[in-house]
Amino acid sequence: MSKLEDIVSLCKRRGFIFPGSDVYGGMAGTWDFGPLGVMLKRNMMNAWWSFWVDQRDDMYGVDAAIIMNPKTWEASGHVATFADPLVECKECHGRFRADKLVEGATESISTEEFLKADVKCPTCGKKNWDEIKKFNMMFQTHVGPVMDDSSIAYLRPETAQGIFTNYKNVVDTIYPNLPFGIAQQGKAFRNEISPRDFILRDRECSQMEIEYFVRPEEWEEQFEKLRKEQHDFLESVIGLPAEMIHELDVPAEDRAHYSKRTIDMMFDYPNGEEELMGLAYRTDFDLSNIQRESGKSMEYRDKVTGEAFIPHVIEPSIGVERLFLAILTAAYREEEDRVVLRLPESLAPYKFCVSPLLKNKPELVAKAQEVYAALKVKYTFVTWDDSGNIGKRYKKQDEIGTPKCVVIDFDTLEDGTVTVRDRDTTEQVRVKIEEL
Repeated sequence: MSKLEDIVSLCKRRGFIFPGSDVYGGMAGTWDFGPLGVMLKRNMMNAWWSFWVDQRDDMYGVDAAIIMNPKTWEASGHVATFADPLVECKECHGRFRADKLVEGATESISTEEFLKADVKCPTCGKKNWDEIKKFNMMFQTHVGPVMDDSSIAYLRPETAQGIFTNYKNVVDTIYPNLPFGIAQQGKAFRNEISPRDFILRDRECSQMEIEYFVRPEEWEEQFEKLRKEQHDFLESVIGLPAEMIHELDVPAEDRAHYSKRTIDMMFDYPNGEEELMGLAYRTDFDLSNIQRESGKSMEYRDKVTGEAFIPHVIEPSIGVERLFLAILTAAYREEEDRVVLRLPESLAPYKFCVSPLLKNKPELVAKAQEVYAALKVKYTFVTWDDSGNIGKRYKKQDEIGTPKCVVIDFDTLEDGTVTVRDRDTTEQVRVKIEEL
Protein backbone atom coordinates (compact mmCIF):
# COMPACT_ATOMS: atom_id res chain seq x y z
CA MET A 1 0.00 0.00 0.00
CA SER A 2 1.31 3.44 -0.93
CA LYS A 3 1.96 6.04 1.76
CA LEU A 4 -0.08 9.23 1.81
CA GLU A 5 3.01 11.44 2.17
CA ASP A 6 4.50 9.90 -0.99
CA ILE A 7 1.35 10.69 -2.98
CA VAL A 8 1.23 14.23 -1.56
CA SER A 9 4.88 14.73 -2.55
CA LEU A 10 4.26 13.45 -6.08
CA CYS A 11 1.21 15.71 -6.47
CA LYS A 12 3.19 18.83 -5.65
CA ARG A 13 6.37 17.80 -7.48
CA ARG A 14 4.59 17.04 -10.74
CA GLY A 15 1.86 19.67 -10.72
CA PHE A 16 -1.24 17.72 -9.73
CA ILE A 17 -2.18 19.47 -6.46
CA PHE A 18 -0.67 22.39 -4.53
CA PRO A 19 -1.53 23.65 -1.02
CA GLY A 20 -4.07 26.49 -1.24
CA SER A 21 -2.58 30.00 -0.97
CA ASP A 22 0.83 28.35 -0.64
CA VAL A 23 2.75 31.58 -1.33
CA TYR A 24 1.22 33.07 1.85
CA GLY A 25 1.83 30.04 4.01
CA GLY A 26 -1.28 28.13 2.97
CA MET A 27 -4.81 27.88 4.34
CA ALA A 28 -5.93 24.72 6.14
CA GLY A 29 -8.46 22.62 4.28
CA THR A 30 -7.93 24.23 0.86
CA TRP A 31 -6.07 22.82 -2.13
CA ASP A 32 -5.35 24.06 -5.64
CA PHE A 33 -5.29 21.76 -8.66
CA GLY A 34 -2.28 22.31 -10.90
CA PRO A 35 -2.04 21.77 -14.68
CA LEU A 36 -1.93 17.96 -14.56
CA GLY A 37 -4.43 17.80 -11.70
CA VAL A 38 -6.93 19.83 -13.71
CA MET A 39 -6.56 17.46 -16.64
CA LEU A 40 -7.01 14.31 -14.53
CA LYS A 41 -9.90 15.90 -12.63
CA ARG A 42 -11.63 16.92 -15.84
CA ASN A 43 -11.17 13.44 -17.35
CA MET A 44 -12.74 11.70 -14.36
CA MET A 45 -15.59 14.22 -14.08
CA ASN A 46 -16.29 13.78 -17.79
CA ALA A 47 -16.23 9.99 -17.30
CA TRP A 48 -18.79 10.31 -14.49
CA TRP A 49 -21.05 12.55 -16.57
CA SER A 50 -20.77 10.30 -19.60
CA PHE A 51 -21.63 7.14 -17.61
CA TRP A 52 -24.46 8.56 -15.50
CA VAL A 53 -25.99 11.18 -17.84
CA ASP A 54 -24.88 11.20 -21.49
CA GLN A 55 -25.24 7.44 -22.05
CA ARG A 56 -28.71 7.27 -20.46
CA ASP A 57 -32.19 8.42 -21.42
CA ASP A 58 -33.41 8.87 -17.83
CA MET A 59 -30.92 11.49 -16.58
CA TYR A 60 -30.94 15.27 -16.93
CA GLY A 61 -28.35 17.82 -15.83
CA VAL A 62 -28.62 21.12 -13.94
CA ASP A 63 -26.10 23.66 -12.71
CA ALA A 64 -27.61 25.52 -9.76
CA ALA A 65 -26.35 28.62 -7.93
CA ILE A 66 -23.91 28.18 -5.06
CA ILE A 67 -25.64 30.81 -2.88
CA MET A 68 -29.31 29.92 -2.48
CA ASN A 69 -32.28 31.34 -0.59
CA PRO A 70 -31.52 30.56 3.10
CA LYS A 71 -34.98 28.97 3.44
CA THR A 72 -33.47 26.12 1.40
CA TRP A 73 -31.22 25.13 4.29
CA GLU A 74 -33.94 25.53 6.90
CA ALA A 75 -36.28 23.21 4.99
CA SER A 76 -33.50 20.67 4.33
CA GLY A 77 -32.61 20.47 8.01
CA HIS A 78 -29.07 21.76 7.57
CA VAL A 79 -29.54 24.79 9.82
CA ALA A 80 -30.69 22.55 12.66
CA THR A 81 -28.69 19.36 12.14
CA PHE A 82 -25.65 19.88 9.89
CA ALA A 83 -23.21 19.85 12.79
CA ASP A 84 -20.16 18.01 14.10
CA PRO A 85 -19.28 17.34 17.76
CA LEU A 86 -16.75 20.01 18.78
CA VAL A 87 -14.60 19.62 21.89
CA GLU A 88 -12.10 22.16 23.23
CA CYS A 89 -8.99 21.57 25.32
CA LYS A 90 -9.08 23.87 28.36
CA GLU A 91 -5.29 23.94 28.53
CA CYS A 92 -4.22 24.94 25.01
CA HIS A 93 -7.67 25.85 23.63
CA GLY A 94 -7.23 23.52 20.67
CA ARG A 95 -10.51 22.49 19.07
CA PHE A 96 -11.17 19.07 17.63
CA ARG A 97 -13.88 16.76 16.36
CA ALA A 98 -14.66 14.63 19.40
CA ASP A 99 -15.63 11.53 17.41
CA LYS A 100 -12.26 11.51 15.60
CA LEU A 101 -10.34 11.36 18.90
CA VAL A 102 -12.09 8.22 20.14
CA GLU A 103 -11.67 5.00 18.17
CA GLY A 104 -14.98 3.63 16.92
CA ALA A 105 -16.98 6.69 18.06
CA THR A 106 -19.86 8.15 16.05
CA GLU A 107 -20.93 11.76 15.51
CA SER A 108 -23.49 11.31 18.31
CA ILE A 109 -20.80 10.80 20.97
CA SER A 110 -21.72 12.36 24.33
CA THR A 111 -19.50 14.31 26.71
CA GLU A 112 -19.75 11.45 29.21
CA GLU A 113 -18.59 8.89 26.62
CA PHE A 114 -15.77 11.15 25.51
CA LEU A 115 -14.43 11.79 29.02
CA LYS A 116 -14.69 8.09 29.84
CA ALA A 117 -12.36 7.35 26.91
CA ASP A 118 -9.59 9.27 28.75
CA VAL A 119 -8.33 11.04 25.61
CA LYS A 120 -5.15 13.13 25.53
CA CYS A 121 -5.13 16.42 23.64
CA PRO A 122 -3.25 15.88 20.33
CA THR A 123 -1.62 19.30 20.77
CA CYS A 124 -0.55 19.59 24.42
CA GLY A 125 -1.05 16.05 25.73
CA LYS A 126 -3.31 17.11 28.64
CA LYS A 127 -6.72 15.62 29.50
CA ASN A 128 -8.60 18.73 30.55
CA TRP A 129 -11.61 18.94 28.22
CA ASP A 130 -14.66 21.18 27.96
CA GLU A 131 -18.13 19.79 27.18
CA ILE A 132 -18.90 18.66 23.63
CA LYS A 133 -20.82 21.23 21.62
CA LYS A 134 -22.49 20.97 18.23
CA PHE A 135 -20.75 23.06 15.57
CA ASN A 136 -22.70 23.89 12.40
CA MET A 137 -20.43 23.43 9.40
CA MET A 138 -22.13 25.77 6.95
CA PHE A 139 -20.18 28.84 5.88
CA GLN A 140 -22.27 31.90 6.61
CA THR A 141 -22.18 35.00 4.43
CA HIS A 142 -24.32 38.09 3.75
CA VAL A 143 -26.13 39.12 0.60
CA GLY A 144 -26.48 42.81 -0.21
CA PRO A 145 -24.98 45.98 1.28
CA VAL A 146 -26.46 45.64 4.79
CA MET A 147 -25.07 42.99 7.14
CA ASP A 148 -27.81 41.98 9.54
CA ASP A 149 -29.95 38.91 10.28
CA SER A 150 -32.13 39.57 7.24
CA SER A 151 -29.15 39.34 4.86
CA ILE A 152 -27.72 36.03 6.13
CA ALA A 153 -27.09 33.39 3.50
CA TYR A 154 -24.90 30.29 3.25
CA LEU A 155 -22.43 28.78 0.85
CA ARG A 156 -24.03 25.49 -0.10
CA PRO A 157 -22.77 22.48 1.90
CA GLU A 158 -24.01 20.08 -0.79
CA THR A 159 -25.15 20.18 -4.41
CA ALA A 160 -28.28 18.10 -3.74
CA GLN A 161 -30.56 20.95 -2.72
CA GLY A 162 -29.95 22.75 -6.02
CA ILE A 163 -31.39 19.64 -7.65
CA PHE A 164 -34.43 19.47 -5.38
CA THR A 165 -35.29 23.15 -5.81
CA ASN A 166 -35.20 22.61 -9.60
CA TYR A 167 -37.13 19.33 -9.57
CA LYS A 168 -40.44 20.97 -10.52
CA ASN A 169 -38.76 23.10 -13.21
CA VAL A 170 -37.38 19.97 -14.84
CA VAL A 171 -40.71 18.13 -14.60
CA ASP A 172 -42.61 21.05 -16.13
CA THR A 173 -40.15 21.60 -19.00
CA ILE A 174 -38.84 18.13 -19.88
CA TYR A 175 -41.91 16.01 -18.91
CA PRO A 176 -39.81 12.96 -17.93
CA ASN A 177 -41.24 9.56 -17.16
CA LEU A 178 -40.58 7.98 -13.78
CA PRO A 179 -38.05 6.84 -12.78
CA PHE A 180 -35.71 9.65 -13.78
CA GLY A 181 -32.70 11.41 -12.32
CA ILE A 182 -31.29 14.92 -12.14
CA ALA A 183 -27.50 15.23 -11.95
CA GLN A 184 -25.20 18.03 -10.90
CA GLN A 185 -21.47 18.60 -10.53
CA GLY A 186 -20.17 21.54 -8.57
CA LYS A 187 -18.54 23.12 -5.54
CA ALA A 188 -19.65 22.55 -1.96
CA PHE A 189 -18.32 24.17 1.21
CA ARG A 190 -18.03 22.71 4.70
CA ASN A 191 -16.39 24.49 7.61
CA GLU A 192 -14.63 21.39 8.89
CA ILE A 193 -13.41 21.62 12.48
CA SER A 194 -10.18 19.81 11.69
CA PRO A 195 -9.54 19.19 7.97
CA ARG A 196 -7.13 16.31 7.51
CA ASP A 197 -5.74 13.54 5.34
CA PHE A 198 -4.80 15.70 2.35
CA ILE A 199 -7.86 16.13 0.08
CA LEU A 200 -10.02 13.57 1.90
CA ARG A 201 -11.53 16.08 4.32
CA ASP A 202 -11.30 19.69 3.24
CA ARG A 203 -13.33 22.89 3.49
CA GLU A 204 -13.92 23.43 -0.21
CA CYS A 205 -14.62 20.47 -2.45
CA SER A 206 -16.48 19.39 -5.56
CA GLN A 207 -19.35 16.93 -5.61
CA MET A 208 -21.05 14.82 -8.25
CA GLU A 209 -24.58 13.94 -7.19
CA ILE A 210 -27.74 12.44 -8.63
CA GLU A 211 -31.23 12.57 -7.20
CA TYR A 212 -33.14 9.67 -8.74
CA PHE A 213 -36.92 10.05 -8.48
CA VAL A 214 -38.92 6.83 -8.16
CA ARG A 215 -42.33 5.54 -7.19
CA PRO A 216 -42.45 4.90 -3.43
CA GLU A 217 -43.18 1.20 -3.87
CA GLU A 218 -40.25 0.73 -6.26
CA TRP A 219 -37.43 2.24 -4.16
CA GLU A 220 -35.85 -1.07 -3.14
CA GLU A 221 -35.67 -2.32 -6.73
CA GLN A 222 -34.17 0.95 -7.96
CA PHE A 223 -31.81 1.17 -4.98
CA GLU A 224 -30.33 -2.24 -5.82
CA LYS A 225 -30.00 -1.29 -9.49
CA LEU A 226 -28.10 1.88 -8.65
CA ARG A 227 -25.89 0.02 -6.17
CA LYS A 228 -24.72 -2.33 -8.93
CA GLU A 229 -24.21 0.58 -11.30
CA GLN A 230 -21.98 2.28 -8.74
CA HIS A 231 -19.71 -0.76 -8.71
CA ASP A 232 -19.73 -0.79 -12.51
CA PHE A 233 -18.69 2.86 -12.61
CA LEU A 234 -15.93 2.56 -10.01
CA GLU A 235 -14.49 -0.71 -11.27
CA SER A 236 -15.11 -0.77 -15.03
CA VAL A 237 -15.06 2.93 -15.94
CA ILE A 238 -12.62 4.37 -13.38
CA GLY A 239 -10.59 1.17 -13.07
CA LEU A 240 -10.41 0.89 -9.28
CA PRO A 241 -9.55 -2.63 -8.04
CA ALA A 242 -12.67 -4.40 -6.75
CA GLU A 243 -10.73 -5.74 -3.76
CA MET A 244 -10.10 -2.16 -2.55
CA ILE A 245 -13.84 -1.33 -2.50
CA HIS A 246 -16.06 -2.41 0.39
CA GLU A 247 -19.73 -1.84 1.17
CA LEU A 248 -20.87 -0.49 4.52
CA ASP A 249 -24.58 -0.67 5.30
CA VAL A 250 -24.74 2.37 7.56
CA PRO A 251 -26.62 1.76 10.84
CA ALA A 252 -29.56 4.02 11.68
CA GLU A 253 -27.73 5.99 14.37
CA ASP A 254 -25.00 7.00 11.89
CA ARG A 255 -27.20 7.88 8.92
CA ALA A 256 -28.00 11.43 7.85
CA HIS A 257 -31.26 12.83 9.19
CA TYR A 258 -32.98 12.42 5.81
CA SER A 259 -31.93 8.82 5.11
CA LYS A 260 -33.93 5.64 5.66
CA ARG A 261 -31.13 3.49 4.23
CA THR A 262 -27.56 4.29 3.23
CA ILE A 263 -24.79 2.16 1.76
CA ASP A 264 -21.34 3.70 1.71
CA MET A 265 -18.78 2.48 -0.79
CA MET A 266 -15.60 2.41 1.29
CA PHE A 267 -12.10 2.48 -0.21
CA ASP A 268 -8.69 1.40 1.06
CA TYR A 269 -6.88 4.74 1.15
CA PRO A 270 -3.28 4.99 2.41
CA ASN A 271 -4.57 6.17 5.82
CA GLY A 272 -7.15 3.37 6.09
CA GLU A 273 -10.68 2.60 4.96
CA GLU A 274 -12.70 5.76 4.24
CA GLU A 275 -15.94 6.61 2.44
CA LEU A 276 -15.62 7.05 -1.32
CA MET A 277 -19.18 7.01 -2.65
CA GLY A 278 -22.59 6.97 -1.01
CA LEU A 279 -26.02 5.66 -1.91
CA ALA A 280 -28.86 7.05 0.22
CA TYR A 281 -32.61 6.47 0.18
CA ARG A 282 -33.93 9.93 1.11
CA THR A 283 -37.65 8.93 0.93
CA ASP A 284 -39.79 12.02 0.13
CA PHE A 285 -38.08 14.04 2.88
CA ASP A 286 -36.77 16.86 0.69
CA LEU A 287 -39.68 17.32 -1.71
CA SER A 288 -42.25 17.16 1.10
CA ASN A 289 -40.34 19.76 3.10
CA ILE A 290 -40.10 22.06 0.08
CA GLN A 291 -43.85 21.66 -0.55
CA ARG A 292 -44.64 22.45 3.07
CA GLU A 293 -42.29 25.43 3.37
CA SER A 294 -42.92 26.98 -0.06
CA GLY A 295 -46.62 26.15 -0.44
CA LYS A 296 -45.93 24.92 -3.98
CA SER A 297 -46.87 21.43 -5.12
CA MET A 298 -44.03 18.97 -5.61
CA GLU A 299 -46.34 16.24 -6.87
CA TYR A 300 -45.66 14.24 -10.00
CA ARG A 301 -48.69 13.39 -12.14
CA ASP A 302 -48.63 10.08 -13.98
CA LYS A 303 -49.18 10.66 -17.70
CA VAL A 304 -51.29 7.51 -18.13
CA THR A 305 -53.28 7.09 -14.92
CA GLY A 306 -53.39 10.73 -13.82
CA GLU A 307 -52.30 9.67 -10.32
CA ALA A 308 -50.54 12.47 -8.40
CA PHE A 309 -47.95 11.77 -5.69
CA ILE A 310 -44.63 13.00 -4.35
CA PRO A 311 -41.84 10.75 -5.66
CA HIS A 312 -39.28 9.19 -3.38
CA VAL A 313 -35.59 9.79 -3.99
CA ILE A 314 -32.41 7.70 -4.14
CA GLU A 315 -29.12 9.58 -4.13
CA PRO A 316 -25.85 8.27 -5.58
CA SER A 317 -23.18 10.82 -4.60
CA ILE A 318 -19.41 11.06 -4.71
CA GLY A 319 -16.78 13.64 -3.81
CA VAL A 320 -14.47 14.58 -6.66
CA GLU A 321 -11.43 14.89 -4.40
CA ARG A 322 -12.09 11.52 -2.77
CA LEU A 323 -12.31 9.87 -6.19
CA PHE A 324 -9.17 11.71 -7.30
CA LEU A 325 -7.22 10.37 -4.33
CA ALA A 326 -8.63 6.86 -4.82
CA ILE A 327 -7.41 6.89 -8.42
CA LEU A 328 -3.93 8.02 -7.37
CA THR A 329 -3.82 5.45 -4.55
CA ALA A 330 -4.70 2.59 -6.90
CA ALA A 331 -2.29 3.79 -9.60
CA TYR A 332 0.78 4.68 -7.52
CA ARG A 333 3.71 2.23 -7.61
CA GLU A 334 7.26 2.39 -6.35
CA GLU A 335 9.41 0.03 -8.40
CA GLU A 336 13.14 -0.70 -8.41
CA ASP A 337 14.33 2.42 -10.16
CA ARG A 338 11.21 4.47 -10.72
CA VAL A 339 7.88 5.77 -9.46
CA VAL A 340 4.98 5.12 -11.82
CA LEU A 341 1.31 6.08 -11.95
CA ARG A 342 -0.51 3.25 -13.69
CA LEU A 343 -3.48 5.43 -14.61
CA PRO A 344 -6.16 4.09 -16.95
CA GLU A 345 -5.46 5.48 -20.40
CA SER A 346 -8.85 7.20 -20.47
CA LEU A 347 -7.97 9.21 -17.35
CA ALA A 348 -4.27 9.95 -17.89
CA PRO A 349 -3.56 13.68 -18.41
CA TYR A 350 -1.52 12.90 -21.53
CA LYS A 351 -1.92 9.95 -23.89
CA PHE A 352 1.48 10.42 -25.58
CA CYS A 353 4.76 12.18 -24.92
CA VAL A 354 6.78 12.99 -28.05
CA SER A 355 10.56 13.54 -27.85
CA PRO A 356 13.53 13.90 -30.19
CA LEU A 357 16.31 11.57 -29.06
CA LEU A 358 18.71 14.54 -29.04
CA LYS A 359 17.49 18.13 -28.80
CA ASN A 360 20.66 19.56 -30.35
CA LYS A 361 20.05 17.84 -33.70
CA PRO A 362 17.78 20.13 -35.79
CA GLU A 363 16.72 17.34 -38.16
CA LEU A 364 15.48 15.18 -35.25
CA VAL A 365 13.70 18.11 -33.60
CA ALA A 366 11.98 19.06 -36.86
CA LYS A 367 10.74 15.50 -37.43
CA ALA A 368 9.64 15.15 -33.81
CA GLN A 369 7.65 18.39 -34.06
CA GLU A 370 5.96 17.02 -37.17
CA VAL A 371 4.97 13.82 -35.33
CA TYR A 372 3.86 15.84 -32.29
CA ALA A 373 1.62 18.06 -34.41
CA ALA A 374 -0.02 15.06 -36.08
CA LEU A 375 -0.71 13.28 -32.77
CA LYS A 376 -1.97 16.50 -31.21
CA VAL A 377 -4.59 16.83 -33.95
CA LYS A 378 -5.63 13.20 -33.55
CA TYR A 379 -5.50 12.72 -29.77
CA THR A 380 -5.39 16.28 -28.29
CA PHE A 381 -3.80 15.19 -25.00
CA VAL A 382 -0.19 14.99 -26.17
CA THR A 383 2.87 16.57 -24.54
CA TRP A 384 6.36 17.49 -25.72
CA ASP A 385 9.53 16.82 -23.72
CA ASP A 386 13.12 17.45 -24.78
CA SER A 387 14.67 18.20 -21.37
CA GLY A 388 17.49 16.03 -20.01
CA ASN A 389 18.42 12.64 -21.40
CA ILE A 390 15.87 10.13 -22.64
CA GLY A 391 16.01 8.08 -19.43
CA LYS A 392 15.04 11.09 -17.30
CA ARG A 393 12.19 11.89 -19.66
CA TYR A 394 10.87 8.34 -19.32
CA LYS A 395 10.94 8.58 -15.52
CA LYS A 396 9.12 11.91 -15.57
CA GLN A 397 6.37 10.57 -17.85
CA ASP A 398 6.08 7.42 -15.70
CA GLU A 399 5.45 9.62 -12.65
CA ILE A 400 2.67 11.59 -14.33
CA GLY A 401 1.08 8.47 -15.82
CA THR A 402 1.63 8.98 -19.56
CA PRO A 403 0.87 5.58 -21.19
CA LYS A 404 3.18 5.90 -24.24
CA CYS A 405 6.39 7.74 -25.05
CA VAL A 406 7.23 8.27 -28.74
CA VAL A 407 10.90 8.92 -29.55
CA ILE A 408 12.21 10.16 -32.89
CA ASP A 409 15.77 9.02 -33.62
CA PHE A 410 18.10 8.76 -36.62
CA ASP A 411 16.40 5.57 -37.83
CA THR A 412 13.19 7.60 -38.10
CA LEU A 413 14.80 9.74 -40.77
CA GLU A 414 15.77 6.61 -42.71
CA ASP A 415 12.71 4.34 -42.49
CA GLY A 416 9.86 6.43 -41.01
CA THR A 417 9.59 4.38 -37.82
CA VAL A 418 9.66 5.62 -34.23
CA THR A 419 10.31 4.00 -30.86
CA VAL A 420 7.18 3.61 -28.73
CA ARG A 421 7.80 2.83 -25.06
CA ASP A 422 5.04 1.40 -22.90
CA ARG A 423 4.69 2.91 -19.40
CA ASP A 424 3.63 -0.25 -17.59
CA THR A 425 5.90 -2.84 -19.19
CA THR A 426 8.74 -0.45 -20.25
CA GLU A 427 8.89 -2.47 -23.48
CA GLN A 428 9.91 -0.62 -26.64
CA VAL A 429 8.76 -1.36 -30.17
CA ARG A 430 9.34 0.23 -33.57
CA VAL A 431 6.19 1.53 -35.23
CA LYS A 432 5.55 3.32 -38.52
CA ILE A 433 4.61 6.95 -37.96
CA GLU A 434 1.36 6.55 -39.90
CA GLU A 435 0.41 3.59 -37.65
CA LEU A 436 0.67 5.54 -34.39
